[in-house]
Amino acid sequence: MSNPESLLDRRPTLSGTEIVEQLVPPRQFQSATLDSYRPDRDFPSQGAAVAAIRNFAHANSGRSGGLFSRRRAPASLPGVYLDGGFGVGKTHLLAALWHLMPGRKYFGTFIEYTALVGALGYAPTVALLKGASIICIDEFELDDPGDTRLMSRLLSDLVASGSRIAATSNTPPNALGEGRFAAQDFLREIDALAARFTTLRIDGLDYRRRHFEGHAATVAEGDLDAAIAAVEGEITVDSFDDAVRYLASVHPSRYFKLVDGLDAIALTDVHELANQTDALRFVAFVDRLYDAQVRIIATGTPLDEIFPEEMLAGGYRKKYLRATSRLIALTAGHI
Repeated sequence: MSNPESLLDRRPTLSGTEIVEQLVPPRQFQSATLDSYRPDRDFPSQGAAVAAIRNFAHANSGRSGGLFSRRRAPASLPGVYLDGGFGVGKTHLLAALWHLMPGRKYFGTFIEYTALVGALGYAPTVALLKGASIICIDEFELDDPGDTRLMSRLLSDLVASGSRIAATSNTPPNALGEGRFAAQDFLREIDALAARFTTLRIDGLDYRRRHFEGHAATVAEGDLDAAIAAVEGEITVDSFDDAVRYLASVHPSRYFKLVDGLDAIALTDVHELANQTDALRFVAFVDRLYDAQVRIIATGTPLDEIFPEEMLAGGYRKKYLRATSRLIALTAGHI
């Protein structure tokens, strides 16, 4: 093991070019295929989703009539939307679709596309992405009105250029933003997004929980040094409070650079979060740890217990539950 460093010593920078270079599936999905997806026979919608994705990939992209008319047959819509709970394999299917599609194509999280617009500007982003065979958007979550309008406009322009769209989320497209901002005030934008997608509902159990049960693993204070020393590769060591404070100084689009090259992180004195803004930043950080398959060693409160009940009862519930599932996997080594 190299000498432990601190997350606070890492100063990630990110250019538009670097964002574009990252618009590919995460490394654990670099070889994902429809054949390697293992549908749960207890949930027929999983097998149906595989067939629908295969059909979408091979469908003729030529379409007639108005691009976004609700009167068109669902199969003719330019986008497919994978809706379902966390851990049912939506990202695997999205990556498999990306691999199936020919030509120039992009795969990124919702936040990476909005960060790209921020780095390059709107018109250059459209110029870069337009004409791609497929634009894959993972973790499609609309948390504010500005993002709603931005993504609606961006998708309109990309579809007009002939690109097809595929997205995953834990929220059906006509419910995006619900419980987080005044959705009724932005119904037009939300409906416009929904009209672009054929929605595929995927039911099932969290596959991460098929292999283990219980809480996120913790390490006793007296065993921390030994756990850190046992890590083969790069590790950072920070108090939970220091890490949460530092995340506030780094734009979430840079989190993947923050964890680049790490094999593990250690967080000491973990406790329940009191601030929802901090909680949401930590969720975004967990997503990038999971994508990069970075293990977590933690002391204190189990990480699956850091989101209080009032947060879990709010509009971000599904985000917190997804993060909880991933935290259990990351602390248990199931990554």
